[in-house]
Amino acid sequence: MALLTKTSAPESGAQKPRPRAKKYNRREAIAGYLFISPWIVGFLIFTLGAMVYSLVISFSNYNLATNSATPAGFDNYAELFNDPKVGLSLGNTLFYAVLAVPLEIVFALFLAMLLNRVGRGAGFFRTLYYLPKMTPAVATASVFLLLLNGNTGAINKALAVIGIQGPQWLIDPNWVKPSIVLMTLWGVSGTMVIFLAALKNVPRDLYEVASLDGAGPIRQFFTITVPMISSSIFFNVIVLTIAALQVFDQAYLLFWRDQTNASPESSLFYGVYLFQQAFRQFNFGFAAAMAWLLFIIILLITLVQVKFSNRLVYYEGDK
Repeated sequence: MALLTKTSAPESGAQKPRPRAKKYNRREAIAGYLFISPWIVGFLIFTLGAMVYSLVISFSNYNLATNSATPAGFDNYAELFNDPKVGLSLGNTLFYAVLAVPLEIVFALFLAMLLNRVGRGAGFFRTLYYLPKMTPAVATASVFLLLLNGNTGAINKALAVIGIQGPQWLIDPNWVKPSIVLMTLWGVSGTMVIFLAALKNVPRDLYEVASLDGAGPIRQFFTITVPMISSSIFFNVIVLTIAALQVFDQAYLLFWRDQTNASPESSLFYGVYLFQQAFRQFNFGFAAAMAWLLFIIILLITLVQVKFSNRLVYYEGDK
């Protein structure tokens, strides 16, 4: 019995935390919350507060010009299914996302792999490739208006040198969305930097072993590089998809900033039409309903991507 009593005594490692340790942890937590309090306040006011307010006005007929609001129930949401431009703009946006996201991933990964092979002068080339990301959107749009001009643009002149007649990028409805994709690829360097960081973390030993086994560069790319950076690919796909579904500035600056009705319908993206309803028609209730519809679509697409990622994405902690 004495032996049983002795062995059942609590071990020294299972002692309760000292009051002084609890006090220190509490002070450390308070200091951490104080440091991030500006972000918390900004999020509560400008993000969460704005979302709640937009949800409220989506159930009303709110006119910014007269600053008046009347209850509308679900009329704004019902109008989403009756307005043909909502379906048109949503279809244009989804088509653009399907076209732009894979091209951005491939182009950014290609640039990252080039930079990963550069030895001397790598910092210079990284800076050079990142400069387009720092260019203001208005300046970029002005340049591409000149480049994509169907008659005098530099792109069509370059195509003419090799015997190809370039299209009317800004007029032909079939080439409107590809022209916006080209403008989007100009700022792909942010994605490139993420891929470059991921490539730097791939162990070189894996490539050496694969070379000894006779694997060529293409085999190494698909069996080593892609699986090892799959988490970065997944992250970029999520971020780029969300950005593509919210595309606004490229289409607006190229086709809609002159406030005319001459722009082709294929350039009417969901974000542009939402902007028109809110800040030209002053129909904020309907615009808020459009915003919440887009939020639900983005949420569903993201959940599907996360669901499929469990089978395709490799994390370093996985075994």
